[in-house]
Parts: sequence; structure tokens; C-alpha cells
Amino acid sequence: MPIVNRVVDLQPDIQTWRRDIHQHPELLYEVHRTAAFVADRLREFGCDAVVTGIGRTGVVGLIKGVQPTSGDLKVIGLRADMDALPIEEQTKLPYASVNPGMMHACGHDGHTAMLLGAARYLAETRNFAGDAVVIFQPAEEGGAGGAAMVKDGLMERFSIDQVYGMHNGPGIPIGSFAIRQGPIMAATDAVDIKIEGLGGHAARPHKCVDSVLVGAQLITALQSIVARSVDPLDSAVISICEFHAGNTRNVIPQTAELKGTICALTAEARKLVEKRVREVVAGVAQITGAKIDLSYKNSYPVTNNHAAQTEVARRIAKQIAGDGNVYEMPPQMAGEDFAYMLEARPGALIFCGNGDSASLHHPAYNFDDEAIVFGTSYWVKLVEEQLAAS
Repeated sequence: MPIVNRVVDLQPDIQTWRRDIHQHPELLYEVHRTAAFVADRLREFGCDAVVTGIGRTGVVGLIKGVQPTSGDLKVIGLRADMDALPIEEQTKLPYASVNPGMMHACGHDGHTAMLLGAARYLAETRNFAGDAVVIFQPAEEGGAGGAAMVKDGLMERFSIDQVYGMHNGPGIPIGSFAIRQGPIMAATDAVDIKIEGLGGHAARPHKCVDSVLVGAQLITALQSIVARSVDPLDSAVISICEFHAGNTRNVIPQTAELKGTICALTAEARKLVEKRVREVVAGVAQITGAKIDLSYKNSYPVTNNHAAQTEVARRIAKQIAGDGNVYEMPPQMAGEDFAYMLEARPGALIFCGNGDSASLHHPAYNFDDEAIVFGTSYWVKLVEEQLAAS
């Protein structure tokens, strides 16, 4: 079964929505224009209910299909994210961001537009038995908007049985999909480390506790955790990405600050890495005489695709793209807050090909509009098959 013909007809409208959203990016929970745009479109499509303000600025549309006369009502949730990134766009596109320092560098504009296209189709046809719930989420990029919507009663309020997500994938050919069962994206944690030594003259280091040297020792020691504490068959990453210290060449600074991200692909590895980070920080403080303050913040959990729903998603993707164009996805070490929804309900996250584009979170990235018909068709067929009308 190829892409849906009606979706091809809708492609120009979906592209227009996508480019409008791209031109007006918003960050985290401050997606007021985008959320209003989404809610207005859902009302125009004739959704049975449009609810705003879930998870602060999330939007949910309810589309009822054929309602069963007996048996339980089946409800499927489809999720897209709406927020952009604090990056200055470098694409020079005619619809490039008009908001300085903000851009859709992760394709959430495409995710939102494709789900809007699916909502329009499903509201027109109603060729399914049960309820389709379209979920438009804020604050995926570090704000845990998925968790906020779940805590706000999303699943219970709409009686969602299973939930599915989609992300675009640079490097995956247009018209292709990729997925895997189990851990598909990593848990992510944040570390902030403040070092207080004893500052002084650069020519008298023996009278100082050099915060720069302490920071360098700490970075080197932290890298040994993955190399020597984590099982080589597990996956974990420790990246210290900020190191701030000093402001002149001949003064040993009193303080230094490190910031970084830690990723792990299993809950067990995540706990082990946190334990070892705390031990290493304490050890370096003891051997150097510096005072080191560690803030360790657990962020997104591992994104785990459920077995049955992964097979459903894989089957639907093969119907749209063909057997040879649905790939086994290697685990990704980045995080994704759809993980919170997958902790609340069974479901699966799939990647839709974005072709040979710049990578995610790059200032030259752009969602490829050629992917629209494939992603939107996937959503449509997922609902129609999972909620098949007799």
C-alpha cells in the first residue's frame, strides 16, 4: 500500500503550514503562537474537541470515528512536538526564522504540520472505529513538556490506550523509515560542577589550589568511568561541554565551573554512571584540596519502544514505504521526552527519513517537505489499521 492519495492532495497545504511554523519559531513552553495556530486548524477541521493548556501550552484534538455499539472504546494517541531551539538560523531560506536566535533546527515544524495533515484527513473520513487523539506538545527541547502533559492527566482524560510518536531522521532516505524495539533513545542527565580552589599569582602555583588544574583532572577522571566502569556491551556517554575559569593570563583563578551532559541507554547504566560520577568528584576534591560542588540532575528517561506496538509501527511503515525501505534503527544516544508518554502507555517512536540534510540541531538544518506525504500517510494508516472499522 503506497502513500495515501488524499494526503498527496493535502501536501501543498501541509507544506504551507510547515513553512509558516518554521518562520515563527518559539522556545520551550512559550509556544503561544504555534499552539494557537494548531488549535485554530483543528477547529477548522471539525475535531470533536480541541483542548488547550494541557502541560501549560499543549494542544489536544479529539477525532471520533465509528463508535462501537458493544465492547470497549479503543483510543490511539499520536504525538508531535512544537518547540524550536535557541539557534541562529543560517539557511537563508525565504521562510527562514524571523525571530532572532531561534530556529526549527530539529524538524518540529515538520512534525507538527504532518500531524495536522493527518488530523484533517481523519476528521474528513472518519474511517476508523474508536477515537484518535492528536497531541501537540511543547518543550521537548529540554523542558520535559511530555512529562508535563502526562502529569496534567493527558492519558486519563482522553482514555488513551496506546501512543505513538514520530521524528524525522537526517541521513535516512526520503520515503524510508527506521525503528527498533526496546531502547531507541537514551536517558539524559545534566551535571553542573563548581570548583573552588585558592587563587593567586601564576608564578606561585605552590601557594595556590589551581581550579583550572582541578577541572582538567576532573574531566580526565570522568572519562575513565565509561571506559572502565561501564560494561562494554552497554552504552553511555559523558560529555563535559563547558569549562569556565579565569580572565587574565597571569592569575590562577579561584574558581572554575564545568557543565556537561550524561547519556545512558539502560536504567542500570544510568544509575551506575551517576554513582561513579559522584565518587570521582569526591575523590578529586580529596586529592587536590579543592572544594567541589556537584549538581546532578536526572532529565529524560530511556525511550523504550514496546514490542507489540513496534511491530505495528513497522508493519504500517512497510505498507507506506515498502519492505526494503524500513530499516532497523541503531540506538541513538540523544534524549527524547516522548519517553515519558511511553512510560505511561504502550507505544513506539519511529523515524521518518529526511534525506541528505544537515544534522539535527545544526544552524543549516531544514525539514525536507518531500517527507510530508510519507509521514502523514503513516499517521493515517496507523489509525485506520489499529482502529479498523468492521
